[in-house]
Amino acid sequence: MFPVTLTPEAVTRVQQLVAKDGRAGVFLRIGVKGGGCSGLEYVMKLDERQIEGDHILETDGIVVRCDPKSEKFLRGATLKYTGNLIGGGFVFDNPNASRSCGCGTSFTPKGA
Repeated sequence: MFPVTLTPEAVTRVQQLVAKDGRAGVFLRIGVKGGGCSGLEYVMKLDERQIEGDHILETDGIVVRCDPKSEKFLRGATLKYTGNLIGGGFVFDNPNASRSCGCGTSFTPKGA
């Protein structure tokens, strides 16, 4: 089971980004890395490089991949997209975060 759920709005926006990119085989990679103001920082990028053990979601013509190390920090999260002028864009609703930074790009995992 893929660790992250995407809202319909997020799927639509990813479809638009992939179409605009134009590379064959491009997909959305999501994950986390150390850094940010809360300890772990969310990572999202259009990518072509596959990592062994990636978790893969194929939905509505798009592919989303998450590396195995990030999976435990994102399990049960929802990726949302809002086109609002203020505070708009992609946002993770992550049940594994004990606290998030004000801009929403990083978080402290529970138990840390």
